[in-house]
Amino acid sequence: MRTVDLSKTSLRELNHDLHRQSSGANEMHWEVINPMGLHAVAVGVDAPIQVDIRGSVGYYCAGMNKHATITVHGSAGPGVAENMMSGKVHITGDASQYAGATGRGGLLVIEGNASSRCGVSMKGIDIVVKGNIGHMSAFMAQSGHLVVLGDAGDALGDSIYEAKLFVRGSVKSLGTDCVEKEMRPEHHKELSELLAHAGVEDVKTTSFKRYGSARKLYTFNVDNADAY
Repeated sequence: MRTVDLSKTSLRELNHDLHRQSSGANEMHWEVINPMGLHAVAVGVDAPIQVDIRGSVGYYCAGMNKHATITVHGSAGPGVAENMMSGKVHITGDASQYAGATGRGGLLVIEGNASSRCGVSMKGIDIVVKGNIGHMSAFMAQSGHLVVLGDAGDALGDSIYEAKLFVRGSVKSLGTDCVEKEMRPEHHKELSELLAHAGVEDVKTTSFKRYGSARKLYTFNVDNADAY
């Protein structure tokens, strides 16, 4: 395992060395210490490596991640795993605004709470939040899954497309064109697999409700003008 101390090594050097792994370097396990809330730690990683960040980070940690497994042993600032492509990002603490925004694939797991706009404009990413999420989460979410074991804030799924939302706790309010939907057997199966992948045990899928698009805003309809 290679250890990088960000109190002694620049962030630019760290990210440059992580990017080199995509071209055949063979350092599979990295440990980053003293992240000191720096922004853009481990962004753009494109290799099947493991990165353990020992401490909290600032904006856009693990953004554009591809293939890597990145664990933040602490909390993360806004935009963690933004535009993630594949792999896994795991936050052991809380996450700030727009976690997993525009994510296209992979799995984001947040052990604590996530702030507003979690999963905004998600495009295929799977997000599992073990705590609560803030307002406007899954706004314009196109595809993928957002699983919340706690509660959801105002305007969940506003202007949602075809993403699937599963919430175990209460929902303060649903956004425009987002409705509660039936939990069919295939949804229980999907949810069970997601929970297992996120390391969630002893939680029954029957305790969740499913939310998704009412499909009234896909094309403009004058009868729905007040909803736009």
